[in-house]
Amino acid sequence: MFRLGLTGGIAAGKSVVARRLGELGAVVVDHDVLAREAVAPGSVGLEEVAEAFGRGVLDADGGLDRAALGRVVFDDDAARSRLEGIIHPEVRRLAAEREAAAGAADPGVVVVHDVPLLVETGQDRGFHLLVVVHAPAEQRSARLVASRSMTPQDAQARVAAQADDEVRLAAADIVLDGTGTEEELRAQVDALWVRVRQEVAEELSADELAD
Repeated sequence: MFRLGLTGGIAAGKSVVARRLGELGAVVVDHDVLAREAVAPGSVGLEEVAEAFGRGVLDADGGLDRAALGRVVFDDDAARSRLEGIIHPEVRRLAAEREAAAGAADPGVVVVHDVPLLVETGQDRGFHLLVVVHAPAEQRSARLVASRSMTPQDAQARVAAQADDEVRLAAADIVLDGTGTEEELRAQVDALWVRVRQEVAEELSADELAD
């Protein structure tokens, strides 16, 4: 199994990269999706969130009211850390389950862990390759304003809430340039995929020789 960590600042183009890797044959484990699953209705995670922050973070149907929870934790470092302490372990458990299932089905599988806060949460070790999609903070803020109808102030705050670009880039094995068009970024992924498949083939050959 080949483990690839994928991250990048918000609106840098990470979703384009993840989607293309999936098209090429990788198994993409989207940690944002798992984070929603971790607090799905009826889950232990949701109950723990409600106990920690009150029933006011639940909607009328008993599900998570993300807007209400966001208002509680966004500007409160202690509250945000408490929330992460509930969700992150569950997400890691779910991710390990997905990875194990993929590896059991195909020893040569490429598993991509798509993690927005990979560096910030200290999960940037243990990968064959760590790929960072990069675009300058100013460009990412402009994209958020254009694509998500955010105010410039809100967009800048979302960008600033993540790791500094220098920290993220320092952790990278490979940096993909997200400043251009989607087609240009997909072409970079295609080139990356050639390298990944070559490394997978070499690893499988080494395993066969060892046997």
